[in-house]
Amino acid sequence: MLSKTHLEKCSKVQVPKIIRWQFKLEPDQILKVNISGRGGREPFYAKMGKDGRIYIPKTILFAAFGKLDNLTGVLVEIMLEPA
Repeated sequence: MLSKTHLEKCSKVQVPKIIRWQFKLEPDQILKVNISGRGGREPFYAKMGKDGRIYIPKTILFAAFGKLDNLTGVLVEIMLEPA
C-alpha cells in the first residue's frame, strides 16, 4: 500500500488510521517500509507503534534526502508491506 504523509518531529511518520484498518495492520507486525525522497527509494524493516507511528532511522533519512537538518514537515511517500 502506498501513502503520502508528512515527516514528524523525531523522524516519525503517522500511518493513517483508515489504512491501518483497511489492511489490518497490527502494532506487533513487522513491516517492510520503502521511503521515497530526493535520493531515491530506501527500504528498511520497522514495527509500528500502538499510536500508528513508524520511526525512520537517521541513516535511511540521510540516504533518502541527503541531509538531516530541518526535515520536519517534509512530504514523504511511504510504501508498506508485511515482511
